Amino acid sequence: MFYLGLDLGKKHDHTAIAIVERRGNTLQVRHLERVALGTPYTGVVARIGEIVERPGPWAVVVDGTGVGEPVVDALRRAGLGCGITAVTITGGQRESRGGSVCSVPKQDLIAGVQMAMEKGELRVARRLGEAGALVKEMLNVRITAGLASGKVRIGADQYGEHDDLVIALALACWRARRRENGFRVERLL
Repeated sequence: MFYLGLDLGKKHDHTAIAIVERRGNTLQVRHLERVALGTPYTGVVARIGEIVERPGPWAVVVDGTGVGEPVVDALRRAGLGCGITAVTITGGQRESRGGSVCSVPKQDLIAGVQMAMEKGELRVARRLGEAGALVKEMLNVRITAGLASGKVRIGADQYGEHDDLVIALALACWRARRRENGFRVERLL
């Protein structure tokens, strides 16, 4: 089974795509891609369509936060023939599900990638074109807490870096691991 994580960007952040294949207890990163800045979302939907035409089966998981909702709608209208899960990334403490949208704390997404790497369950081939960029992003992701507000911030953006590939990978890994927990996503086409 292939899991495609999609983190949306446009003008300042790249849209990022990460593809993970689940083989037993191992998650193998098969593809990393940054879509060119300024690519219209219709182009992103077309690119996802090209990818999932390859032999699968496929599951697509999209950051449905902010501008993500209309892109999720466009992906569903495109009739890609695979499950599509929208994830609202939150600053909360608990994962929840309402209808066809899951809300997942960003800290849980990032922790899932870290844990899989520490256990040796996540493998990234060095030959992948964006593997170096992914490693750099992963090293730049930080968890900081505001002293006055107490709010926790997770990401690389406060260091002048992006975390687009990390989020795309985290979404793909999150969805791939749901299978073992009995999580089912209905086919919303």
